[in-house]
Amino acid sequence: MTEILLKTLPFFALIGLGWVAAATRFFPAQGAAWLTKFVFYFALSAMLFRFAAGVDLGQLFDLRFVLAYLAGSTAVWAVGLWVARARGLGLAEAAMEAQCCMIGNTGFLGVPMLVVLLGPAAIGPVLMVLIIDMLVFSTLITLIVHASRNGGVGLAAIVPVLRGIAANPMILAMVAGLSWGGLGLPMPAPLDEFLSILGAAATPGALFAIGASLAGRSLARLAPSAWLSGAKLVLHPAAVGLAAWAFGVDPVSAGVMVVAAGLPVAGNVYILAQHFGLAQQRVSTAILISTAASILTIPALILLIGA
Repeated sequence: MTEILLKTLPFFALIGLGWVAAATRFFPAQGAAWLTKFVFYFALSAMLFRFAAGVDLGQLFDLRFVLAYLAGSTAVWAVGLWVARARGLGLAEAAMEAQCCMIGNTGFLGVPMLVVLLGPAAIGPVLMVLIIDMLVFSTLITLIVHASRNGGVGLAAIVPVLRGIAANPMILAMVAGLSWGGLGLPMPAPLDEFLSILGAAATPGALFAIGASLAGRSLARLAPSAWLSGAKLVLHPAAVGLAAWAFGVDPVSAGVMVVAAGLPVAGNVYILAQHFGLAQQRVSTAILISTAASILTIPALILLIGA
């Protein structure tokens, strides 16, 4: 456990450095926003393109993996929704809490960290988790909120969802990379070096940006936020692990899936919560709590899967 903790420590130290820089106002909030934009649109996209271009499309899509992750994640989503509804929350607000229970920070934390910690075999499974989260569950929450507020799902709700998917740089980068690799196009050395240099900025940039974004968050609504954090860090990896076993997923891919499911609550859940005006304080606090707690839970999961 100590050895694994020491391997993960540099990643969380970068998050801590970002937090300190923002908390002391050495790094302004506006700077954190621009750094996040640089990582999201350029550095992380370059990393994802390069990873995707080197992945065999046939190996990337494993039906058993997809079904297992969908089954485990949907079960946790349903539990989160049920708990929220039992507390008397409306459908849209309950759906936002359910989203908080199973959408992890795969893009900014999972892709840079898990590929380094778990090796190249983690690339395909991590990309698949990212794709499912963005295409399935991010679409689901948007449609539910629109339906609950407008009495149904119409074209006015579907068009913005499709536009958001088409404009997401991570999706575009992965699609472009998979297309490049699928067509068997050669990767010129200058292009590969360019993508490598730019993509290398994704890991420190993303982790620093995560820490800087946490500096402005305060602890409030602790009881529900602690439940959401626990569901994300414990219930979600347990559910997808059980589903992976039931569907007979390859042990290596299953292990990556479990660790990816154990990532802390994603920052884009707060963006959605803020956009829709739903459970903003609970989601914000859950991001803070789950990120801090994942310093211990992620090494424990890596130890559990025997990586």
